[in-house]
Amino acid sequence: YVGRDVESIVRDLVETSVAMVKAEELAKVRKRSEELAEERLLDLLLPRRPDPVSVEGAAERAAQSRDKLREKLRAGELDSREVEVQVEERQTPFMQVFSPGGMEEVGMDMPGALGNMFPARQVTRRVNTGEARRVLAQQEAEKLIDRERVTREGLRRAQESGMIFIDEMDKIVGADKGSGPDVSRGGVQRDLLPIVEGATVNTRYGVVKTDYVLFIAAGAFSLSKPSDLIPELQGRFPLRAELKSLGREDFIRILTEPKSALLKQYTALLETEGIKIEFRQDAVEEMATIAADINSSTQDIGARRLHTVVENVLEELSFTAPAIAPASISIDAKYVRDRLKTLLADEDVRKYIL
Repeated sequence: YVGRDVESIVRDLVETSVAMVKAEELAKVRKRSEELAEERLLDLLLPRRPDPVSVEGAAERAAQSRDKLREKLRAGELDSREVEVQVEERQTPFMQVFSPGGMEEVGMDMPGALGNMFPARQVTRRVNTGEARRVLAQQEAEKLIDRERVTREGLRRAQESGMIFIDEMDKIVGADKGSGPDVSRGGVQRDLLPIVEGATVNTRYGVVKTDYVLFIAAGAFSLSKPSDLIPELQGRFPLRAELKSLGREDFIRILTEPKSALLKQYTALLETEGIKIEFRQDAVEEMATIAADINSSTQDIGARRLHTVVENVLEELSFTAPAIAPASISIDAKYVRDRLKTLLADEDVRKYIL
């Protein structure tokens, strides 16, 4: 329980809120910023003449040349050309500050303060037109958005629509003892109490009140109960819900439905070794059944059990892949049982490996 004070949770919420608003504002001006960036890039590729052109027809020819260059730029024909662009580079010296506990409460913005002391300087870099377009578009977008409005809206959203999720709440629950780590656990609960009840927190963007911030806490509470929290904190979490353990059907969905599902990750990983694997439906169901059975007979660790099951099923294949590649392998329920039968037969081994 050593580290940043609990008010940093609120500061992180404000940082996220301001970043979300800024991203929305940048998206609104993206088209305009890209147009301005294109004009600046054309000026770099074909500089405008500073003096008025007196030759008859020269202005029209210059405009035609610029339009032709614009078409080539949009078609990607000039991507290999390089131009020089001006970028900002802040020279903020490294400084490590050693301060007593609770110093963060003053809400000091050390990077911002040092940034004002050491303003950004313009640095010339030579990049290709594709990178130059991105840099120039970002610079133009920063000019188009209203920073003060972004800050105000970010603070408003954090105060009125902010949600803070506190995970592993059971880890700060301990018996009432006079010494040892339980004292620290109770201290963390008392530190959390003010911001949950409603407090004023100083941030780099301004003062934030937590009166209307929604706090949600979760924990396994396998060795303790929610009633073991200090009474004041219990009263600030009046609504409680108990979740059911994940079952076989849940594990099947977890293995197949997410975009980054575990089976998809292993399939892509083995493809890099020249092995194409296919998980049949009965294999998926068998792995889900085994994971659910082990959770019910030993400690229930939820979906984490799937990782150990899949890892043991594919362990031999992962090590022998370079020797047998290229190959296509279909994994069915029998394949799963053959790889896990030794571990499943020995309860002691199963407890520590699966």
